Amino acid sequence: MKHQRSVDRVADLMGLTSKWALYKWMESGRMPAILIRPFEQACGIDLVTRYIGHSGHKLLVDIPTGKRASGTDINALQASFAEAVGLLLSYYDGQTEAEDTLGALYTTMEHLAWHQGTIERHRQPQLDFGAAVPGEGQC
Repeated sequence: MKHQRSVDRVADLMGLTSKWALYKWMESGRMPAILIRPFEQACGIDLVTRYIGHSGHKLLVDIPTGKRASGTDINALQASFAEAVGLLLSYYDGQTEAEDTLGALYTTMEHLAWHQGTIERHRQPQLDFGAAVPGEGQC
């Protein structure tokens, strides 16, 4: 979920002593790599990680949990297919930029890879470490 926090709050959540360091990094585009994840967690986004991955021609896929997909998940997959195919048609007609088309294709491939991983993990679901252990707490 995207948060709408002030620069002061984001800097505080990142463990910085001053918001001015964050302003400097935003201005120059040179944030220390070790602070990328704290920044993304404080903001509720993963745009820096996605940018780094996509600029290296890599797909980024959330780690599937093996839980059954909802109707909303399937609708999102269908919507990404429709958008990607529409942009492909527009690109080949010379009406869309390559970056926009590639972005839609990456998103669709990431959605497909997530569903593939979910189906694979559904056959062997993860252990629920939050569940009570049988016999524990009994005398």
